[in-house]
Amino acid sequence: MAALEGGLGSRLVHAYRRSEAARGLALLSPTMLIMLAALAAPMVLLALYSFWTQSGYALDTNLTLAQYATSIGRANYRALFYRSLEISAIVTVVTVLLAYPMAYFVAFRAGRSKFVWLILLTIPFWTSYLLRVFAWKLILGYNGVINSGLMSLGLIHQPLEFLLYNPTAVIVTLAHAWAAFAILPIYVSLEKIDRSLLEAAADLGDGPVRRFLRITLPLSLPGVIGAAVLIFVPTTGDYVTPTLVGGSSGVMIANVIEEQFDKVGNWPLGAALAVASMAAVGVATLLFVGAVRAAAGRIR
Repeated sequence: MAALEGGLGSRLVHAYRRSEAARGLALLSPTMLIMLAALAAPMVLLALYSFWTQSGYALDTNLTLAQYATSIGRANYRALFYRSLEISAIVTVVTVLLAYPMAYFVAFRAGRSKFVWLILLTIPFWTSYLLRVFAWKLILGYNGVINSGLMSLGLIHQPLEFLLYNPTAVIVTLAHAWAAFAILPIYVSLEKIDRSLLEAAADLGDGPVRRFLRITLPLSLPGVIGAAVLIFVPTTGDYVTPTLVGGSSGVMIANVIEEQFDKVGNWPLGAALAVASMAAVGVATLLFVGAVRAAAGRIR
C-alpha cells in the first residue's frame, strides 16, 4: 500500500513538472501573491471601510450605506465629481490631439532618427512629476515667465491674474505632465501599420486625407484608446496638481478624499468617496471606449 501511494505521488509530481500550465502557475504565484497583498487587499479594505461609520475616534463596523448616501446626496460632492470628470476629459482630449501629430511624425517622417526623436520627446519626463508641476506654477504665476515676458514686450501693463489657480491651469499642467503616456502608445500603433496598405490606397487613387481617414486613423485607434485610458483614469484621481495650481476653483474630488483621510480623519467617508469615484471613472471609461469603437465602425 505504501509503495502504491509512493508510486502515485511520484507520478503526480512528474506530471506536474511536465505540465506547462502548472510550471507557469508556479512561476507566477510569487507575483500573484505580491499583487494580492499590495493591490487587492488594500482595495478590499477600502471597500470595507466605505460601509462603516465613524463618530469622533469611535469606528462603528456595522455595515451601512450611510457614507454612500452622503457621497452622492451632497450637492458639493456631486459637483466635484462632475468637475473632476470634466477636467480629466478635457485633459485627455487635449493631450491626445497634441500627441497624435508628434507620434505620427516620429512614425512616418523621422526616418532613421526615430530613436533620437523618442529620446527628445521623453527627456522632460526624466525629472520629477512634482518638479514639473512647480515649473508650470512658475511659468503661469503672477510674476512668472509669461507675465514677465508680456510686460517686457509692452503688451500688458500689469500681470495677468487669470493664468494661475483655475481649472485651465490644471488642464495645461496635466496635459504636459501626461503627454509622454499618450505619445508612446499612439506611436506604437502607428509603427505597426503595414505601409503596403497606404501604397495600395494611393495606387487606387486615394489622396492623403482619405488614406488617413480610411487606413491610418482606424488602425491607430487601439493606441488612441490606450492613451486616452492611461490619461483619463489617473488624472481623475490627481490631487497634487489641483492643490498647487488649481486654487479653490480647480479643486477635484481627490483633494476632498485626501482631506478626509489626512485632516478630517473620517476614513469611511473618504473610502466611500474613493469607491464612488472609481466607479464613476470605470463607467465613463466604458462609455468612451464603446463610443470610439462605434465611431470607428462608421468610419470604416
